[in-house]
Amino acid sequence: MDPQPDTEMPLWTAPAASSLDRRSLLRLGLSGFALAAGGIRPASGQQARYLRIATGSAAGTYFPVGETMARLLSHPPGLPPCDPGAACGVPGLIATSETSEGSVANVQAVAGGAVETALAQADVISWAQTGSGLFADKPAMANLRVIANLYAESMHLVVRRDAKIASVKDLKGKRVSLDRPGSGSRVDALLILAAHGIKQSALKVFELGPSQASDALAGGEIDAFFFLGGAPAATVLDIAGGDQIDLVPIAGEVRDKLLSQARYFTATVIPAGTYPGIGETPTLSVGAQWICAAERNEELIYDITRSLFDPVNRPVLEASHPKAAEISLANATRGIAVALHPGAIRFYREMGITLPPNAI
Repeated sequence: MDPQPDTEMPLWTAPAASSLDRRSLLRLGLSGFALAAGGIRPASGQQARYLRIATGSAAGTYFPVGETMARLLSHPPGLPPCDPGAACGVPGLIATSETSEGSVANVQAVAGGAVETALAQADVISWAQTGSGLFADKPAMANLRVIANLYAESMHLVVRRDAKIASVKDLKGKRVSLDRPGSGSRVDALLILAAHGIKQSALKVFELGPSQASDALAGGEIDAFFFLGGAPAATVLDIAGGDQIDLVPIAGEVRDKLLSQARYFTATVIPAGTYPGIGETPTLSVGAQWICAAERNEELIYDITRSLFDPVNRPVLEASHPKAAEISLANATRGIAVALHPGAIRFYREMGITLPPNAI
């Protein structure tokens, strides 16, 4: 999906503000916040602007994090002016978080203009932007740009304890969900299996989304499932405890091999106690990043980037999902393998952040 020749991709606009769901307007509008340093005030008679954030399954991590971001960014027209240092958002903006099929679907939606912004895995973003890896047989989505790196996503290999699966190699012959086609979890699950010399034909493969996989595991219909997401993840928490499940480590020489071959992976651990009854689990992680198209309005991207990282947001982020609490200016440009959007670059430079060469 090559970028269009237009110099600017306009924001999606709804037929009328009155056609929006009333509860959504109240929820999004009343929980915005002010930019302490920016001094922005909504203008009288200001026209509403709309911004969608494509996320993932409602049972995963992207959706609750996206919901938090949408609340922080929103400040619909007609609300009172922002008090300095108070919660407010981007004047005139109504942001919403939408469920989706995950990273692969999200990069396609952003590149094609079907949605304004999205969350996606760092590796999937780079493959899509360069037409490599998973997207080697597709046109490069050269117009993909990163707004910010948000947090680390950990690979979970969740198993039933009675299935006697202590390592990845023990998955042979087992009923295993690799997640849905088009999901980032599936992409990395296949990389991990390949590194262990395991072909799909050696498994009884299921293609279930996170919530369906969780239910199927709890019901004894499958033995294991892969899930890439921020820990703790609701889809795992829902079935943890009671000695029913465990997490399988991804470690040792095979993990070292993956780290050397796939630069987007980093070594990490899921701390003991993250899920009831489960000890520390070594695994792999990739960055969850916020993306848009290069054609998006520079002023808008600057405003939403500044709004997300405004210091007045820290209490909101920290009180939200644990992964939302990891969103910080210190991590915003880490693991960037695709160029940043000019609006984001402008903000980071104003903040005195040194940008990696490949991000400019």
